[in-house]
Amino acid sequence: MESALARLDTQAKIRLLTGSGFWRTHAEPAVGLRALVLSDGPAGVRGERFDERDPSAVLPSPTAVAASWDPALARRLGGLLAAEARSKGVDVVLGPTVNLHRSPYAGRNFECYSEDPLLSGAMGAATVAGLQAAGVAATVKHYVGNDFETDRYTVDVRIGARALREVYAAPFEHIVRTAAPWALMAAYNSVNGTTMTESPLLDEPLRGEWGFDGLVVSDWFAARSTEGAALGSLDLAMPGPHGPWGDALAAAVEAGRVPMKSVDAKVRNLLRLAARVGALGDPGEGTLPPHEPEDERALLRTAAVSGTVLVRNHDGFLPLSAEGLRRVAVLGPNAATARVQGGGSATVQPRHTVSPLDGLRAALGDGVEITHEPGVRTRPRLPALDHRHATDPVTGAPGFRVRFHAPDGSLVLDELRLSARLLWLSDAIVQQACAVEVEADVRMPGGGPHRIGVAGSGRFRLTADDTVLVDEDIAKDDPLSGILHPPERSTTHHLPADGRVRLRLRHEFPTGALVVGFLLGIEAPDTPADEEMRRAVALAADADVAVVVVGTNEEVESEGVDRTTLVLPGAQDELVRRVAAANPRTVVVVNAGAPVLLPWRAEVGAVLLTWFPGQEFGHALADVLLGRSEPGGRLPVTWPADEASPALRSTTPVGGVVAYGDDLDIGYRGRPAGGHRPAYPFGHGLGYTTWEYVAVSAPDDVPADGDTVVHVTVRNTGPRHGRHTVQAYLRREDSAVARPALWLAGFATAEAAPGAETTVDLRLAPRAFAHWADGWQVEPGAFTLLIGDSAEAHALSTTLRVG
Repeated sequence: MESALARLDTQAKIRLLTGSGFWRTHAEPAVGLRALVLSDGPAGVRGERFDERDPSAVLPSPTAVAASWDPALARRLGGLLAAEARSKGVDVVLGPTVNLHRSPYAGRNFECYSEDPLLSGAMGAATVAGLQAAGVAATVKHYVGNDFETDRYTVDVRIGARALREVYAAPFEHIVRTAAPWALMAAYNSVNGTTMTESPLLDEPLRGEWGFDGLVVSDWFAARSTEGAALGSLDLAMPGPHGPWGDALAAAVEAGRVPMKSVDAKVRNLLRLAARVGALGDPGEGTLPPHEPEDERALLRTAAVSGTVLVRNHDGFLPLSAEGLRRVAVLGPNAATARVQGGGSATVQPRHTVSPLDGLRAALGDGVEITHEPGVRTRPRLPALDHRHATDPVTGAPGFRVRFHAPDGSLVLDELRLSARLLWLSDAIVQQACAVEVEADVRMPGGGPHRIGVAGSGRFRLTADDTVLVDEDIAKDDPLSGILHPPERSTTHHLPADGRVRLRLRHEFPTGALVVGFLLGIEAPDTPADEEMRRAVALAADADVAVVVVGTNEEVESEGVDRTTLVLPGAQDELVRRVAAANPRTVVVVNAGAPVLLPWRAEVGAVLLTWFPGQEFGHALADVLLGRSEPGGRLPVTWPADEASPALRSTTPVGGVVAYGDDLDIGYRGRPAGGHRPAYPFGHGLGYTTWEYVAVSAPDDVPADGDTVVHVTVRNTGPRHGRHTVQAYLRREDSAVARPALWLAGFATAEAAPGAETTVDLRLAPRAFAHWADGWQVEPGAFTLLIGDSAEAHALSTTLRVG
């Protein structure tokens, strides 16, 4: 590495510090360095193309993974991400995301693990270990304070010193110290007045106190200055080839405003990363284990089950007995269209998705009648045109004819695509072209009025036969708006009785554009809302069991936007209540990546929280409902009862600032204000058996060095084999230091047969007893250790003495 650095001149070094495109770094053949490929990957690895012809495995959302409270499972999923990465030529996965759930309104919570720094750090470290054991770099993000999306490019997050070190930076520290990640991403936002790509926090505590020796990469388009970023510890500005460095940095070095040693340090970090992933001649670190599709599907099914949280099970309503079922009504807007992932950079093209409807049909077979109605509609935006309703005018095959044209009008590319949601990022074809055309013969059954349109940024012209539907230059708000939340234009157009129409869409863009993307959409006329709901309620009344699948989608929960309400979209709450009134044997499946309000939770037989559970959703849900697997999840976040609680922090900046005035009291760590209690506390979750806490054994004094080991014995008092998460919290009632009400100190998993006892070891790290006061300090005295099922249910307690 040092010999390679010595052979590079100043221009070559500076060239390496900005990407060559959206996902790649520059190669330098003179020193044996190939380009590094980076890709989004918190819940699936996309690769360099967002293309239905190159799909990916869709993992459960990080909230679902955290709900398992199982670091070993997270490590296995990290290995799966590594296998996906290598199959797509990816060296660096941009994940895990370990920002905290400070507010339930944050639109990207589904992509983060938890409101608790210890749980987030443990799950993140395990994911990093799984990735890097296979020789693929993990990129821990977004350091730090990117806990919401509103004005994320410009907002200044004000965090006190204790809260920063004890809460928001804590998961990053845990991962750096225990898993040694090879890369870390600097966030868009500022913290305490300095944008994170220039922040002194990249030096201390990251590189100094914690000993991070990896590469610091900017979030995409986050690097804003030449000298400010160059004098700090940012190493790589993405994407490229344009950015704040390049010639401007070369001039600053020549003028002596940026020392050459700063450039050398950045290049050294890049070369170290390249060596670790095998991009600098040698094979690199880690070994990719054998990987088979069947193993992948089984792991993802297990992961979805493990993260499913049973929060209500009235009179043991679940599991269902398949032998006693003759008709099951599967209802709700998310029943037939599985919401397996959130929106934004975490989105991948799935290999397949198993909906709840599909999963129950497969599990119950022909002997049980499955009926279905969505009951309500929840999508406010235009859905992409399904390729099964479109045929290529050239070949007659299903799909869309896509043609790129150069500035002189010549044809650059002519191909058949099977998706009407199209995206090209720093693509070689786009570099040669200035326009793309999409053409298809569309047949919508029954004809009639349909809403037809386009979502995207730039110049668009859309026609249906000879009728112009859209002809407009649609403005964009920021570099990523055309990807995350593109503006939409549509017109209602009457289709003939046979539903046939030829759609032609032309999109013009500057030659060499970094991003080209849009959606061609069509929507059939709405069935009257009261009729849809009436049909769903009628099916429920005539069924042995009603399974209602409600939730959000990738538009409500997405990168780039925060939520304004926790209420389920549309009339889903009314649907649940009317179905439950018609059939008390109702189970509600909540398919949302983060908390939503459940005002009807006491009116139904059971409530299952599945998060965004990945591609095997339906199979995993059937396993849980029919008792083939026990729901293994426990809440990684407090689930609010309503929106009146002052604990529900705002994500809206005031004067460009969001002040973390709650200090240490994030989530369950804060004391309930004004009598507001959550619907379900942090750590809560039920299973299909019951547990008794028998005994706790702990040392009288906390050791000065090393972990404190606490032994907890539990007994399975229920009718079947089970798995249970034992949680340990600390409290300091009499303290000279302001503290949270309590805080998670450790957790472990118990597993036992009916009637059997088992003992688990809870390891409490020294940091669990420490607080930040210009350094880590431990206040001597007595700490109360609380053992139980959640932040609010403690069956055992004991006293631990420090000093």
